[in-house]
Amino acid sequence: MGESMRAPKVEAPVQSVWNKAFIQVFIMNIFLMLGLFMMNALVPTYAEFLGATAATVGVVTSMFAVTALAVRPIVGPSTSRYRNNRLLAVAVGITIAAFICYGLADSIPVVIAGRLLHGIGMGFFAPVSMALASDALPSSKLASGMGYFSLGQAIATAVGPALGLELVRQFGYRITFFAGALIMGIVLILSLRLRSEAPQRPSSFKLRWSDIVDRQVLVPAAILFFLSGAYSCINGFILIYGASVGVQEIGLFFTSYAICLFISRPLSGKLADRYGTDKTIIPGMILFALSFILISFSDTLPMFLLAGAVSAFGYGVCQPAIQALCMQLVKKDRRGVAGNTAFIGVDAGYLVAPSLAGAIVTLIQGRGGTVVEGYATMFQLMIIPIVIALVLFLWRRKALLARIREVAGAGSR
Repeated sequence: MGESMRAPKVEAPVQSVWNKAFIQVFIMNIFLMLGLFMMNALVPTYAEFLGATAATVGVVTSMFAVTALAVRPIVGPSTSRYRNNRLLAVAVGITIAAFICYGLADSIPVVIAGRLLHGIGMGFFAPVSMALASDALPSSKLASGMGYFSLGQAIATAVGPALGLELVRQFGYRITFFAGALIMGIVLILSLRLRSEAPQRPSSFKLRWSDIVDRQVLVPAAILFFLSGAYSCINGFILIYGASVGVQEIGLFFTSYAICLFISRPLSGKLADRYGTDKTIIPGMILFALSFILISFSDTLPMFLLAGAVSAFGYGVCQPAIQALCMQLVKKDRRGVAGNTAFIGVDAGYLVAPSLAGAIVTLIQGRGGTVVEGYATMFQLMIIPIVIALVLFLWRRKALLARIREVAGAGSR
């Protein structure tokens, strides 16, 4: 046939990360994370304000993980039966109740009650929002898309703690907690306006192990257990530690962390898409461990700012990379369960590590150590779980990469 008779070449449509569905989820996640990081920074300082010891602060910090873990068995089956946006709306409503509980609290038990409510909301909205984001992304840009998605956390980290501390200075804890509830109210409205596909409902609601945990994601979940546990100690104690060494503007630690996330996360996502997820996870873990050494020796604001920057290129890089890895290890219809499995690891880390860290600080003080010595030693010891996570990843690296290729190959057929 002549040239004129040939069928025209059809160009594949350009798949963009920044499509309408992803932008909606991205904006919603910013407000969600803003309220979350305000509370995560303020609840430990409020507990100390009410007279709690370091050990008790650690317990209060980790209490939300108790109920977050408790609801995990119903999160997976729920994602197979109900629309994700409706599940998210219910979770946000429970979180609003938790923030109101904080605002009404005048004792540690009431604060703990708020943390337990907070955990129920967190148990649902973290994996559900991650599933909504991954469903809105093209498969070829999943890693970079999840990196962009996590920038909502970066914005919240930059603004949330500093905003919360300033509101406390101006209006006190109670008004600040109610302001957090108002922010979550915005998330509730946005989640109800969000569209999500209706799942094919099973005949009955069953709690099956396969709907709670996906075995393909167990190794990344274990890695997240150690990494998130270490990071939870920064969230729980950095403001108290900074104040103990005389740094007045310690809230800027989170600002430094967040600003560097704007550089590290999009860059790491693109590198992960091009060269492989493992190429960002390994150096990220090494830098994360280094940030704890810097924190333990920090006694001036510039040193804390440097530690925050290094942490952003550490945990800020490897956390979304591992979350993207979890999504890549399963087929699309299993992403809700995969996210649930990943956050079981996160919740368990948040449950164990702050209580352990607070006990370490209290033990050192009980043996005659100063407050500063107690916190510095604790931060140094938190390097241990990061090293364990790195060893675990290196041990299972080839098997994880092989599974990603298998899932990608099945999806292309």
